[in-house]
Amino acid sequence: MIKRIDMDRFQIVIKGRIDIEWAEWFGAMEINYDGDSTILTGELPDQSALHGLLNQIRDLNLKLISVNPDKQIK
Repeated sequence: MIKRIDMDRFQIVIKGRIDIEWAEWFGAMEINYDGDSTILTGELPDQSALHGLLNQIRDLNLKLISVNPDKQIK
C-alpha cells in the first residue's frame, strides 16, 4: 500500500529579486516577485524539508523576510 504524504504549503519571502536561473536551488518552489522581494511558494513534506530550504537561503546569504503557512491552497 502506498501512503499519501500530507504536505504543508508555505510562502517564503526573501529580500531582493532572485534570478530565475536560481530556481533549481529551491526545488519545486514557485518563484514570484513583489516589488523588490522574491516570493517562494510551494509544498514541503515536513519540518525537516522546511529547515533545509531555510538553510539554503542562509547559505546563499539571502535576507529572509518572512516564512508563513499558505492556508489558501491545500
